[in-house]
Amino acid sequence: MAELKVIVFQLKDEEYAIPVQQVRSIEKIQHITRVPRVPKYVKGVINLRGVVTPIIDLRMRFGLEEAAFSDHTRVIIVALDDMEVGFIVDAANDVVDISTEAIEPPPEVVDTTTAEYINGVVKIGKRLFILLNLEKVLKTEKG
Repeated sequence: MAELKVIVFQLKDEEYAIPVQQVRSIEKIQHITRVPRVPKYVKGVINLRGVVTPIIDLRMRFGLEEAAFSDHTRVIIVALDDMEVGFIVDAANDVVDISTEAIEPPPEVVDTTTAEYINGVVKIGKRLFILLNLEKVLKTEKG
């Protein structure tokens, strides 16, 4: 039985998960330099250890209302191919091992714009995680 280690994070009242091998680091929120002429969900860039990293507000990306940053707000730095991007999330909660057999397909009722970002849904006890497909979330970034 194959295991998948994921980082669990929170947006509003939902828990999302991304594979740990795609996560470079989890940072506290810091000064973000705005960039002109980018989609509204691209908050700008940060200088992270000498690397200029674009920052995306996942709440806005998924059509949720904006929220003020708190002590729990984190930036999850993810790497995909040769690109590093930071996702602003409400909180980074856990690292969890899940069985790949526990991953269920996204429910049919999910609207198609959101469904394309989802690899599946995982139930562990009373918790429900939405497993994100980073390739799809970032591919739409490039247009």
